[in-house]
Amino acid sequence: MNQTISHPPFNWDGRPYHSLDSWLKKKYHAKVYKLSLDGQMTCPNRDGTLGNRGCIFCSAGGSGEFSVKYQDTSSIARQIQVAKGLVARKISNGPYIAYFQSFTNTYAPVSRLESLFSQAMAHPEISILSIATRPDCLEPEKINLLARLNRQKPVWVELGLQTIHPKTADFIRRGYPLSVFENAVLRLKAAGLTVIVHLILGLPGEWRGDMLQSVDYVGHFSPAIDGIKLQLLHILNGTDLAEWYKVHPFPLFTMEEYIDFVITCLEYLPPSMVIHRLTGDGPKSLLIAPEWSKNKRQVLNTLARRFKERETWQGRLWMP
Repeated sequence: MNQTISHPPFNWDGRPYHSLDSWLKKKYHAKVYKLSLDGQMTCPNRDGTLGNRGCIFCSAGGSGEFSVKYQDTSSIARQIQVAKGLVARKISNGPYIAYFQSFTNTYAPVSRLESLFSQAMAHPEISILSIATRPDCLEPEKINLLARLNRQKPVWVELGLQTIHPKTADFIRRGYPLSVFENAVLRLKAAGLTVIVHLILGLPGEWRGDMLQSVDYVGHFSPAIDGIKLQLLHILNGTDLAEWYKVHPFPLFTMEEYIDFVITCLEYLPPSMVIHRLTGDGPKSLLIAPEWSKNKRQVLNTLARRFKERETWQGRLWMP
């Protein structure tokens, strides 16, 4: 590809990457916001089923600190109304994504999952159901349920892979081998579901080459994987990672280093892959490091500027 071209040869609303925002606007002709809903689930990696204390980086909120905490979790319709109020200044009548984020959202009997998810999808302003879960919590009957719901409205399944490297996976106590992830992705895709994968950049002991291998692996799993979330490692108070960091401090990305690296990651991803996240947010009340990540606006503005300076875009170095 001619590297002197200063813009991507794709229509991404003027952005140098295939953002979720751009994809949604094209499909729904409107801005689409996520509504975080609480399914009141836990995780087999936390409740003792797998013999772990949870992933080392996971907080007490199960990675869902920004979701609303509801006194009445039995009514999904009520949760939707409360969550709508939180984004009312930005949007008032949808469309919305019903997002079950905290903990493992297929870790319950199928009957309960069907009740929760069906309630969310029945709301007229909900256009998409998005479910964060683990690949080892997707038994055939649960995938069958999601496939049935997907015939009503689109269903997205988000899997937390974090890394492809076994040594790192053991350290962070992920609790499943890569083969389980691969099997889950193929079964989800065979059922017609949209698959999104979450990676963490900056895990202890991983260098840039290690992280790029994880990114490249996800990229070459396309088209079975539809979207990706790239997450800056946050060290949060109350996690086992925070305690380990106090005793064994390890190098963290500076803002400039992270921005340059995440752009490099996008260069190696296929242009068709939708980018759901590039940095992520750590709750300021819990965030220990990196401090610079608190200023999201500065990070995104610097990212946009750096893309222009490098004259690059998603997929520029992609090799199928």
